[in-house]
Amino acid sequence: MLNIESISKGFGDQVLLEETGMQINPGERVGLVGRNGHGKTTLLNMIAGIDHPDEGRISVPGGYRIGMLSQHIRFKKDTVLKEAMLGLPEHERDHFWKGEKILAGLGFSTQDMQKDPTLFSGGYQVRLNLAKVLVSEPDLLILDEPTNYLDITSIRWISRFLVTWPREVLLVTHDRGFMDNVVTHIVGIHRRKMRKIKGDTAKYYLQVAQDEEIYEKTRQNEAKRKKEIEQFITRFRAKARLANMVQSRIKTLSKLENKDKLAELKNLEFSFNSLPFPGKQLLTARDLTFGWDKGDPLFEDFSLTVYPEDRVAVIGKNGKGKTTLLKLLNQGMDPDKGWVKANPGVANGYFEQTNVQSLNPGFTVEEELLHAYPDTDRQAARNICGAMMFEQDAALKKISVLSGGEKARVMLGKLLIRPLNLLLLDEPSNHLDIEACDAFVAALNHFDGAVVLVTHNEMFLHALANRLVVFKQDGISVFEGTYQEFLEKEGWEDEGPAPVKQGPEKHTGQTTLSKKELRKRKSEIVAMRSKELGPLQKKITKIEDEIEEKEEKINGVNQALLEASTNQDGQNIQALSKELAGLESDVETLFDALEEKSDKAEIIKKKFDKLLSDVERC
Repeated sequence: MLNIESISKGFGDQVLLEETGMQINPGERVGLVGRNGHGKTTLLNMIAGIDHPDEGRISVPGGYRIGMLSQHIRFKKDTVLKEAMLGLPEHERDHFWKGEKILAGLGFSTQDMQKDPTLFSGGYQVRLNLAKVLVSEPDLLILDEPTNYLDITSIRWISRFLVTWPREVLLVTHDRGFMDNVVTHIVGIHRRKMRKIKGDTAKYYLQVAQDEEIYEKTRQNEAKRKKEIEQFITRFRAKARLANMVQSRIKTLSKLENKDKLAELKNLEFSFNSLPFPGKQLLTARDLTFGWDKGDPLFEDFSLTVYPEDRVAVIGKNGKGKTTLLKLLNQGMDPDKGWVKANPGVANGYFEQTNVQSLNPGFTVEEELLHAYPDTDRQAARNICGAMMFEQDAALKKISVLSGGEKARVMLGKLLIRPLNLLLLDEPSNHLDIEACDAFVAALNHFDGAVVLVTHNEMFLHALANRLVVFKQDGISVFEGTYQEFLEKEGWEDEGPAPVKQGPEKHTGQTTLSKKELRKRKSEIVAMRSKELGPLQKKITKIEDEIEEKEEKINGVNQALLEASTNQDGQNIQALSKELAGLESDVETLFDALEEKSDKAEIIKKKFDKLLSDVERC
């Protein structure tokens, strides 16, 4: 059990935590949420003993072991298996099968386990660190963004592994679906305080929103009451017969607290700049073959056509060629065989994590955006800086002083500033917090062009994908359908049945499968609602734009009619009146269409709201 009492922590003028605390009880799996830069990693470091609070204390029982995933690479043994076994307790140092089980789940083959750890990529070396902490079986397992270096099958494996973990877990991840699958409780860092609730992220964010709404209403009511009391005192202070009542009001006024208005918290809110594309096909790839080793290709004879409004998700294990395929589609490298052709009028934007190295360290954020699209003006660049949470002077920060997450936001900003109709995105969510991921999904849903996305985030897959490019052991293929349909019809190889998610006091074999199934069903309903409403909402927006355009023309014709009337120009009056009648008829027709589409959208919303309501009652 972990107990945090009245801790405070800050760096310079920035206060992260202020006289706050929480407790993790036996068997609880806790998800830690909060905006980037609000203290999540700092809190984990204090719990692990790497850092210390300025005030307050963190206490654990004697003999309580804490294990934390380290991002630092330091190996002592000459094979992966031997290195993993260093995490085993002393009395289990010969239980090699425990290390093998964990390593296999994290994507290491039997041959890999006998190789030198230093031969692997940085991502696999972090996986080995994860294996060491998992086999150590600590009382409290601390995981800070463990999914960043895992592929989708390993993420699904560790999700199942953690659900059966018999002790405590403290988890930080931007992958909301992964977190909700694993945790029993949420602790949020919000306005320098920690708050713990039982349930998932949706319940936590709803509770925070309700609390802030209640606070604001209470603040307004108390401010109104205080003003009324002050007016009474001022008005009747001089009247002797009301002296007792005035004194009573003065005492009441002294007891009333001054509630400050809550500071507005900036969210990542943005939309992509869509460039219309009149054709039927944006991009075509035919018979692509590529391999770093010519005798061992990553994939062979692969073909894909990307259509407007496509949401193509590229999924599979690491090392199979997902990023390579995206680079080929971007025409940043040449295939060994085959070809890629973008049709005339295609403007694509490409995002890759390693592309942050392309940023000019001497530029400010604003200058980097202006350099990406010289045709724009400074105000447009500033607006996008604000959308990416670089407001006012923050837009003048040098690229060289930004964190990894901030640089990733600059890369996204460079995609926003240019008009595009095709987005090629490689793991864009790794440096975004949960709130930013939600905003990113919404922006992609409203983008008028096509998206080809490499991601291991299953929330993204459920919410966005309508087609899949799937890398499996037996090769690469295109699946025509949603991610949920893929799981139902094909699924991943070597994946056993999902374990029963148990709460902290439920280690007796009793199941809570119904809750897991309900959460899964809710996710499916949200994805279906988005799929049905998305195209309809675009049509509604288009009609609204047409109405606005027609009404502007009507204003112009009315002005011209007024001038023609003043000039007694009968011929012009007749022509303008005819034009005005036509425009008004067009607007009436558009309003009828808008009403029809809006009614249809409302019916769809009510249908899915009812489905969600029915699920909530289960």
